[in-house]
Amino acid sequence: MSLALLAALLGTFGYGAGSVLQSIGTSRARGVMVVRQPTYVAGLVCDGVAWLASLLALRALPLFAVQALLAGSLAVTVVLARIVLHARLRVRDWVASGVITVALVVLAASAGPLSAQGPPRPFELTVLVGLGILAVATVVASRRARSVELAVLGGLAFSGAALCARAAHTSGSWGTLLHEPLAWAVLGYGALGMIGYTGALEHGAVGPATAILWVVEVAVPAVVGVWVLGDTVRAGWVVPAVVALVLALGACVVLSSSPSGSHG
Repeated sequence: MSLALLAALLGTFGYGAGSVLQSIGTSRARGVMVVRQPTYVAGLVCDGVAWLASLLALRALPLFAVQALLAGSLAVTVVLARIVLHARLRVRDWVASGVITVALVVLAASAGPLSAQGPPRPFELTVLVGLGILAVATVVASRRARSVELAVLGGLAFSGAALCARAAHTSGSWGTLLHEPLAWAVLGYGALGMIGYTGALEHGAVGPATAILWVVEVAVPAVVGVWVLGDTVRAGWVVPAVVALVLALGACVVLSSSPSGSHG
């Protein structure tokens, strides 16, 4: 459990730093040319490390806990944006960051034992069909060039990646994952998530885009994880977990309007 928590925290800081670096990169180039920006590439590396860390965390913690911990990266993003981009940080931003920190501690403490049950039979087909639909929607949204739409789609894509990773975990060992359609779906959803988030950063500020992304990416896997994949909460911790989740999401909304997220 402690290793999983450390992995989730590594993911938190990795995603936070990656968001700021990618924001800088997308402010200097557009489209495919952004991959020639060293800061953007560095941001991708941070995201890659964070993503691998999240996969490790998912092998011992339920989805709602891992995704909420990773959402704490928004607080990291806002603070780093203040340092790197020299934006003003409001009192409410400090308060929201503190609320997120406390809420994530409660969520981590409320995580119950990971269920060993496999996903229901229709799950695999559903996520594969969803991958195709999301790919079409992302192409259409990219042409419309609207940050909010792209951020929502990016959040849904990363949600799909997390759900597939969680479901693949119960289907076998690491060595068997290469033969799992769900494992390959993780890569597809992850790629769509990166495309959607990059587009959101190109056409909007890093704060709102990241906040929308994480609200979707926490809420969707939390609901599906508990109701479909059998994730559990410790006895007596349901109410604290729900309150902490709501507070964390509310703090994300507050941070989304932070001046530290105005660069984009």
